Amino acid sequence: MKTVYLDNAATSFPKPESVLTGMISFQQTVGANPGRSGYGRSIDAGRIIYEAREALGRLFNVDDPLQIALTKNSTEALNIAILGALQSGDHVMTSSMEHNSVMRPLRFLEGRGVALSVIPCSPRGELDPQDIQKALRKNTKMVVLTHASNVTGTIMPIEAVGELLRERGDVIFCVDAAQTAGALPVDVQKMEIDLLAFTGHKSLFGPQGTGGLYIRKGLEKQIAPLMMGGTGSHSEFEDQPDFMPDQYESGTPNTIGFAGLGAGVNFVLEQTVEAIRTKERKLTSCFLEPLKALSDQVILYGPGDVTRQTAVISFNVKNIISSDAALYFEENFGILCRPGLHCAPSAHHTIGTFPQGAIRFSFGFFNTEQDVERACEAVLKLLKG
Repeated sequence: MKTVYLDNAATSFPKPESVLTGMISFQQTVGANPGRSGYGRSIDAGRIIYEAREALGRLFNVDDPLQIALTKNSTEALNIAILGALQSGDHVMTSSMEHNSVMRPLRFLEGRGVALSVIPCSPRGELDPQDIQKALRKNTKMVVLTHASNVTGTIMPIEAVGELLRERGDVIFCVDAAQTAGALPVDVQKMEIDLLAFTGHKSLFGPQGTGGLYIRKGLEKQIAPLMMGGTGSHSEFEDQPDFMPDQYESGTPNTIGFAGLGAGVNFVLEQTVEAIRTKERKLTSCFLEPLKALSDQVILYGPGDVTRQTAVISFNVKNIISSDAALYFEENFGILCRPGLHCAPSAHHTIGTFPQGAIRFSFGFFNTEQDVERACEAVLKLLKG
């Protein structure tokens, strides 16, 4: 039975051939530690890291690629941003649709004197920017928002929020782009984003264990590093470097992973985000429309509109537990999907699916219309069964 992979919101599969080639080439021909010596292979390893940073800079419209600190995932990037910038007495805002990568560090800080406001979203996961405006306080230090929900695919009004925070002038705007980097246009200048956390293994088509954090120039002076140690720079000093990106990149980097990430980002740039978005919208629409006709038996969550969501669709079949449905889809149709709470309990509270969760089908660039047809067939057979 053919496998149909519909869990791209967790990690994309398959990867472009160029990603695998880039990783193998590094290991076979370079293999050295970047920035730790002056011999050729070490310099080549450093060049691979820098070229990955440059590609990311082009994708996100970052003027200086050295303002991108490379991390192992978006969770680490968000922890650097949140734990490094906020202190007791500060006020921070987020939405009710956030992943635990945002919620858990914020709840941790709430227990240590940081005031937290969680702005409620609609049952479709939508946020009104004016609710952010109304909740601003004199001591508001940061607003942290997902660019798109990993549960419903709902796209947040990032540009509108960025504009209103820029008018205020003293609030840091941190965006979690785990679900959108490579899948939707992300322009840190146009969107007025101060901190952009992203992962490499989803729509950037890189390997797991890669990600990064863009920090607007000058803001690094306000953000303490999460970890300290050897950076290959200023080795004569025992104090942590205070400049980008070394300040946040202690220890031997995942060079083989970043070789793959650089290749993945270049694949996105070659295909163009617009073309990727167009294909994923088409696949999403082909699955959404038949499900809408089954509203007496299937409960859809999120906007239900491909212009307002990513290629993530969550739903439940009435009277069937999401984990049972997912097992049925795999055993009978080879469909790999994600049931449950998706590491986002607040989002499920918002859309009314806590604690049972929902079934999530998340399409990707390498899915086909035949995959969508099989997904529709699987849901219909489950209903008949």
